[in-house]
Amino acid sequence: MSRMRCAFGSGERHDCAWLVCALLIAVAVRVTPVSARGTPPAADPPPLTAQQLEQLVAPIALYPDDLLSQVLMASTYPLEVVQAARWASQNASVTGNALQDAMAKQAWDPAVKGLVAVPQTLQMMNDKLDWTQQLGDAFLADEGAVLDAVQRLRQRADTAGNLKTSQQQKVSKVSMAGPSGQPVERIVVERADPETVYVPVYDPGVAYGTWPYPDYPPYYWQPPGWVPGTFAYGAMGFAAGAVVGAAIWGGANWWGGNVNINANRYNSFNRTNIAGGNWSHNVAHRGNVPYRNNATAQRFGGQTGAGRAQAGQGNRQVGQGGRQGAGAGVGAGNRQAGAGQKGAGQGQHKGGGQKAAQNRAGAGQKAANKGGGNRSANRVSTGAVRSGNINRGGGAGMHRAAAGMNRSMGGGMRMSGGGGMRGGGGRGGGRGGRRSDINVKHDIALLGHLGGGLGFYRFSYNGSDRAYVGVMAQEVQFVRPEAVSRDSDGTLRVRYDMLGLKFQTYDQWIRSGARVPAAVQGH
Repeated sequence: MSRMRCAFGSGERHDCAWLVCALLIAVAVRVTPVSARGTPPAADPPPLTAQQLEQLVAPIALYPDDLLSQVLMASTYPLEVVQAARWASQNASVTGNALQDAMAKQAWDPAVKGLVAVPQTLQMMNDKLDWTQQLGDAFLADEGAVLDAVQRLRQRADTAGNLKTSQQQKVSKVSMAGPSGQPVERIVVERADPETVYVPVYDPGVAYGTWPYPDYPPYYWQPPGWVPGTFAYGAMGFAAGAVVGAAIWGGANWWGGNVNINANRYNSFNRTNIAGGNWSHNVAHRGNVPYRNNATAQRFGGQTGAGRAQAGQGNRQVGQGGRQGAGAGVGAGNRQAGAGQKGAGQGQHKGGGQKAAQNRAGAGQKAANKGGGNRSANRVSTGAVRSGNINRGGGAGMHRAAAGMNRSMGGGMRMSGGGGMRGGGGRGGGRGGRRSDINVKHDIALLGHLGGGLGFYRFSYNGSDRAYVGVMAQEVQFVRPEAVSRDSDGTLRVRYDMLGLKFQTYDQWIRSGARVPAAVQGH
């Protein structure tokens, strides 16, 4: 700067230097956008790799095409899956035409309604909400990539001798033109009985041969009461048949790389008259669940978790600035206050800054996967609970939910920055409530069920590995809405005292006997 000369006279050099500095500052501000808190806007997480996609679809890749497709559609509406799973558990005897009558009264997406007829699959999606949301996010981002991952796994299972035609399903290989015009082979799985679904049960670590990605171990789930080792052949067995009629109407378009709708079945179950065709996501059924990236959010007119968090932060800061200005009697400050109030109202109406800000950092995915993927961690001794899940030999008869999944799939649900902590454990179990939003938690594992169908979970708050036990606010909303409140940033809180529950750490719960509470107040 000392060598710079100004074209003006010496008396004007001071003004010239001031002008240059002002211009440089303006340029710097212009090319370096910042959020209201002085940090750059959060970038989109990187696309999932082929290995991560195979990890995601491993539990369902061997499902019949129509059931597989409907699971993919329904996974884009995770909160409605929670509602439907609770309804199914409380109305297990409702089937056939009575089920169609009952579903006609529900406001859920048709893909979710149909899965009520297959309670085993719906329960899996409900028990592992983190997995369900990640599956839906991946599917919305790239349907073709998800279906390609399914085909790669089917090819491996076929090579290992674990994907065959049986009394429950028909397996066939179809040659079709690929993207380059060259013929490619696709494996099609169909139900043997068009009225009945037999849900495949298998261990992905065996069904697909040796799993090639140790950093991304596959998730494994089995129905409650399933006896390990009772497979029909090789590495696969089937749950009891579920008579579904026309409830399962999805289809896989392996040629086009997307899913479609069997119009006849769809119209019969949903009592509609559509022409069929390709499926499209309906944002109205998404609720307050943020989208994974900006591209998907823009397609459907929603927001990412990071966008909501930044919006909430900005609204709060503008509001604070406005109040300060109003107190000082400054006109500009008053205008800021008005803008801040308006912005805060809009942010709250839209669910405002839910703390999903850095929800799916790519580096975090790999680190989390390495941290929890060890399958031996899932096979704890009978009755033990220290892995965070009930062992398959436990007296509660719970499913063997892989603890490795909680961490290995953590790339999508695990969020950094300690959004839910505020000093640890989401303080304020009494009057203010505990921060119990699913978006501020990671390593979520179902331990059992409370009265009214509420799940009882082990989890950690984002930014910490300390484990707690408790409930998910999104579930409590549907059972005891009066016990749920919302922070100014949109994060949900739960009044544990209103539920008659004690908020405690996982270690405290273990020392007290590791008993799942039988009921909550009001049930």
